[in-house]
Amino acid sequence: MAEAGQKAPDFDLATDGGGRVKLSKLKGSPVVVYFYPKDDTSGCTKEAQAFTDLARDFAALGARVVGISPDTAESHAKFRAKYDLAVDLAADPDREAIEAYGVWIEKSMYGRTYMGVDRSTFLIDPKGRIARVWRKVKVPGHAQEVLEAAKALGS
Repeated sequence: MAEAGQKAPDFDLATDGGGRVKLSKLKGSPVVVYFYPKDDTSGCTKEAQAFTDLARDFAALGARVVGISPDTAESHAKFRAKYDLAVDLAADPDREAIEAYGVWIEKSMYGRTYMGVDRSTFLIDPKGRIARVWRKVKVPGHAQEVLEAAKALGS
């Protein structure tokens, strides 16, 4: 399980625009990696929109925001287009990054247990170390809290 102070597990994943995002290539700048369960669901949409609303503020800090879910790059492309999202969306259908960060967990809903993504965010410093971790994220106000933490990295 990835924790603050550790070197962030590297990943190389397909993105919604047909490209790839490799964490180790982003060294030198802060990176926000947020894991979410599923494209185009209410909580995940609100979270992506909140990060999109603050995209310019993150960019002003030199920070890149990457959302990761088990959905495909094609699903991400539709999700991005539908809501005009301004964050990178990386596809992890094999759950390599999801499992490396320890966010594939047993969940329960309506008395039924199943495996799924624990909505979590990792703030990675310019040296590639995890500066801060948020697990079991509640969406309202979260993107703003992450932005404030990213600002504090630079001070």
